[in-house]
Formats: sequence, C-alpha cells, structure tokens
Amino acid sequence: MKPDLDLSLYLVLDPDLCGGNVQGMVGTALAAVAGGVTIVQLRAPKWKKRQWVSAALALKAALDPINIPLIINDHIDVALLVDAAGVHVGQQDIAPEMARQLIGPHKLLGLSTSNAEHLAAVPLDIVDYIGVGPVFVTGTKLDASPVIGLEEFAKLMLAKVVPAVAIGGIGLGCVAALRAAGADGVAVVSAICGQANPQQAAQALRLEGADV
Repeated sequence: MKPDLDLSLYLVLDPDLCGGNVQGMVGTALAAVAGGVTIVQLRAPKWKKRQWVSAALALKAALDPINIPLIINDHIDVALLVDAAGVHVGQQDIAPEMARQLIGPHKLLGLSTSNAEHLAAVPLDIVDYIGVGPVFVTGTKLDASPVIGLEEFAKLMLAKVVPAVAIGGIGLGCVAALRAAGADGVAVVSAICGQANPQQAAQALRLEGADV
C-alpha cells in the first residue's frame, strides 16, 4: 500500500541551507514538520552517494515514527536501499515508466513538469503527483527551467490529471494565490531551510495556505 499523499506543504531539503550536514537536515525537517510540513524530499545534487545514504537513513528514522513520507530526488537506488516512501524524477532523468518498474507499485512517484506539453504526457496510472514550475525566480536550483509565472501556472492547473504541487521561488505572500489557482500544495526550499526558525516559517506558510 502506498503512503498517504498530502502535498499541502512539501519541504525540499537543501543541505547547503541546513548546516551542510545530516544532523542539520534532520533538525530542520523535524522542526518544519512540527510547523506543518506534510512531506519531505531529500535533494543534494553535490553530495556523493555515501552521503545520500547516510542522510536518507537518518531522515527516514526521524520521519517514519511521525508518518511523514520521505521522497528521494532522482536516486532510485538510494530510495530502494533505505526503503523511502518514494522517488521524484525530472524531465531529463529516468522515464517515469521505467522508474515505476524499478520502485514497484507501492511507492510514491513524483515528476517535474514546466509546460503544457509535459502535463499532457504525464502517465496517469504511473505518476502519483507532479511538481509544476518554477513559478517564480529561484536561486536554489541552478538548472531550473524558465520561470512560468502565476498566470501560466493557473492555466496549467486546468490541465492537470494528477495532484500538483507548485515549486520555484515560493515564499510567504504567494501561497494563497497558488492554492487558489489550483495547486494541491506548495514546495519550498529556502522559505524554510534558510530561516532562523524553520518551525515558525512552516507554520506561517501553512496558515496562508489554509486561508484559501
């Protein structure tokens, strides 16, 4: 059975904004969950595989007891090794059909999208959710696609066939508009990881989203 999927507030952990170590990432994740984060992704493109595994094991041990799914970005082998809740892949990564074959039917599978062509190609019975963006300018993903903006995001939401989470430059002041446009949730990096108090940052984001 797949884990429950609640995209309301999706935290993408950036080790550079969490002290650069596993302890900092776990601490940030737990504080953010206390503030309302509903799902956590590990994304560390600069890390070696051994660091990925160490972080994933520590995060899973911390998040499993409180029923928060851990998603691994790209690295299917790490997700399988630590028995993470799921995997998230991009347009330039392994095809979602192949990813599903590798992870099996009981793990969550997310897919990054950024335009109407991507949304039209989403395999409905294979992908559990999509990330759509970047909606705004972001400094945490150097290889991000061109910014789509709120108006285009709203148009894409009319075409979604699976739950969708908005991503890219998201912080306080835009969550309500994104939820009103059709997002099932928002994914954030620096809006939580880069804050002095991740719990309070998460609480503020959840509160804004709850007003819609």
